[in-house]
Amino acid sequence: MRRQSVRERFDLNDDKQVDVGDVNLLLDYILDPSAFNDEPQVESKTYTVNGVTFKMVAVAGGTFTMGATSEQGSDAYNSEKPAHQVTLSDYWIGETEVTEGLWTAVMGSNPSYYNKGDIYPVEYVTWNDCQTFISKLNSLTGETFRLPTEAEWEFAARGGTQSQGYKYSGSNTIGDVAWYYVNAYNVGSSSPNYGKHPVATKAANELGLYDMSGNVWEWCQDWYGSYSGAAQTDPTGSIAGSSRVKRGGSWYYNAGNCRVSCRSRRTPSYRSYNLGLRLAR
Repeated sequence: MRRQSVRERFDLNDDKQVDVGDVNLLLDYILDPSAFNDEPQVESKTYTVNGVTFKMVAVAGGTFTMGATSEQGSDAYNSEKPAHQVTLSDYWIGETEVTEGLWTAVMGSNPSYYNKGDIYPVEYVTWNDCQTFISKLNSLTGETFRLPTEAEWEFAARGGTQSQGYKYSGSNTIGDVAWYYVNAYNVGSSSPNYGKHPVATKAANELGLYDMSGNVWEWCQDWYGSYSGAAQTDPTGSIAGSSRVKRGGSWYYNAGNCRVSCRSRRTPSYRSYNLGLRLAR
């Protein structure tokens, strides 16, 4: 999923004596530098359903610290503590939130409170609605789409194994990556900048994922529960509960709610004009 950096394979700044293998490696680089691309190469797959396309991005598994890590600072809530180690297997996640267009292509109707168009994120959907949508999507595609677990969501929002340790998903400057209270709500309802925005109109994070901070909250698969400090592998959250996890903040919320470790919850039957979903598989 990532081409090896030329600096990882051959240190051009190293003063050591080179051997034949080093020379051959350098010749390979001269002949085909793309094979030593320093930029991460992320695998993706595009699907089309009833004329609407969407993209899934591969996330290489890895180990990370989940929760209130140092870059989250004083904004971190108690619900994000204790920070703990999580190891995840490979998975796929949506490049963007599910759009109004994709939801309509699968379900035949658009439930959005703010029906703005096909390239806007769908909202006003319950967790239960999402399960129905995913079941129908799987029937149409033959795939096994689902909601991401909370751990998968956070790992992807942090940039996976390519994470630069940002406070928000892709930047420490929230306005670069998110539609949130200041630039999408506080402008006033008469402004064309008010409310949710088309997906992928802010910068992507390290994995090429858009809107994981802001725009609309995103349902996760997990029941909501308190964190444990113990290390975990492929966690799926609490075994039972009354509320499901939602992540990412939205256009209606402040910057603190758009941080990568911020977590919230709602009952599975709850719906809101700033709550949607992102696919995983």
